[in-house]
Amino acid sequence: MLFNSMAAQNSIFEWARDHRVHHKYSETDAEPHNAERGFFFAHVGWLLMKKHPDVITKGQQSDLTNLYSDKIVMFQKRYYKLLSKFFNVVFPVFVPWYFWNENFFNAYILCYAFRYVITLNATWTINSLAHLLGSKPYNKTINPTKNFTVVFAISGEGFHNFHHTFPQDYAASELGLRFNPSKWFVDLAELLGLAYDLKTVSKDVILKRRMRTGAMQHLTNKIKKSNLQGKLQLRTI
Repeated sequence: MLFNSMAAQNSIFEWARDHRVHHKYSETDAEPHNAERGFFFAHVGWLLMKKHPDVITKGQQSDLTNLYSDKIVMFQKRYYKLLSKFFNVVFPVFVPWYFWNENFFNAYILCYAFRYVITLNATWTINSLAHLLGSKPYNKTINPTKNFTVVFAISGEGFHNFHHTFPQDYAASELGLRFNPSKWFVDLAELLGLAYDLKTVSKDVILKRRMRTGAMQHLTNKIKKSNLQGKLQLRTI
């Protein structure tokens, strides 16, 4: 809750509700940041205008029982404006200004304004870049892609084609221990007892789905690379 309030990208309740609609009605008018309406709309334009009526309707029809029953989620929902202002603005500026005598202007610009602009735009690349540019190794029939720019910009979320193909997998990528700090954070939360019932998809299911609906050039490239490495090894023997 504290990290979500510090990020100031809507409350847990609103974020979870809109994300469920985003997955269920991806690339339709019912999706909050429909990439079919162009890069700018998907990146930030959706926040500068009223929601499409379908977004509101489908959001109201979603089952949000688990959110309503969560006391922390509902506490934050009730006091979100106050919490986000404190943890996103006041706290990050006050700490360096008061405790290590940083210039107030520098603290405000760097610890609030600059940080907020960077994190917002990094997050928005998931809705724009990762829905418009990249490869589709798991499902070539959908817009979400694997985009390595987004992987590094947002700490692992760029494996978006995988995430939309297997939304139940908490890691949001097949690549496990490779660069995926978002997964590592959830793993740490599990060790501390803050996360549980983490779901993953088996490699067998992933491979079968990839063979059935994935853009096969990625698998072909891997096979070619493997064959080339094998030939080089034979030549050196």
